Amino acid sequence: MEALGNNICFGSSLFIAPAAENVLLNKKNNFFSYNHVLVSNNSSPRLLKICCGLSESEIGENPRSRILTKPKINKMDEYNIAMKRMMRNPYEYHHDLGMNYTLITDNLIVGSQPQKPQDIDHLKQEKNVGYILNLQQDKDIEYWGIDLRSIIKRCRELGIHHMRRPAKDFDPDSLRSGLPKAVSSLEWAIAEGRGNVYVHCTAGLGRAPAVAIAYMFWFCGMNLLSNVHVQLNTAYEKLTLKRPCGPNKRAICGATYDLAKNDPWKEPFESLPEYAFEDIADWERNLIQDRVHSLRGT
Repeated sequence: MEALGNNICFGSSLFIAPAAENVLLNKKNNFFSYNHVLVSNNSSPRLLKICCGLSESEIGENPRSRILTKPKINKMDEYNIAMKRMMRNPYEYHHDLGMNYTLITDNLIVGSQPQKPQDIDHLKQEKNVGYILNLQQDKDIEYWGIDLRSIIKRCRELGIHHMRRPAKDFDPDSLRSGLPKAVSSLEWAIAEGRGNVYVHCTAGLGRAPAVAIAYMFWFCGMNLLSNVHVQLNTAYEKLTLKRPCGPNKRAICGATYDLAKNDPWKEPFESLPEYAFEDIADWERNLIQDRVHSLRGT
């Protein structure tokens, strides 16, 4: 296990694969290039270029036929291809490196799916996690072969409150409709204060960070001594600087509109400009908080 800034990874690197059209094949030097994100303790994530050399015997007489031949796609590759196409971001999920997560605030952690009961032991012992909010659908868990029953059993044994608020992966509409209830569970757990809250989806790159950002936008001030509330862009930047990811901002704006709407004749959200509901008035935030509170236990 290695600590990379605020990111904890049971591995050593976070890689961003190139788009197909950006793959380099230099016949003379025989190398590929791709990107590597390095997160240090005292700086923002830095993008490094990594080159992998290949020998003439590996390249063969026709390097393009060998290098560009479509390989057999495994589950992880299939998932990352879908994530890049649907979410339009460069990030990848490396299931083989194990659970990874980022501390966003003093009591809020965003990460990828726990894969085994030992991951629950780690979260309890190392991060004082008292609540887990799982945003995966059943089919997500089955896809990766996770034994959810054993994970929930271990949560009970350790006194961790396990919650589920499923949302469809790579689907902004499902995320938008599910955000109010998910944030309701998150806000309740943080208010209870019996340990840190771990929010996860599959990769911790879309649904989970979106829930955390919406919570910060709707409920958090700039600091405990200030009455100035966080704008969406402020919350978004704060989280994505700590955990490089690409949650759907438009889905968060849509959920904000849905909760703040008090007039049935209000202009449809889809016809509003891109920046609409990136900030809200105090009365809108109060209405949102009341409506989110009312969803507890639903």
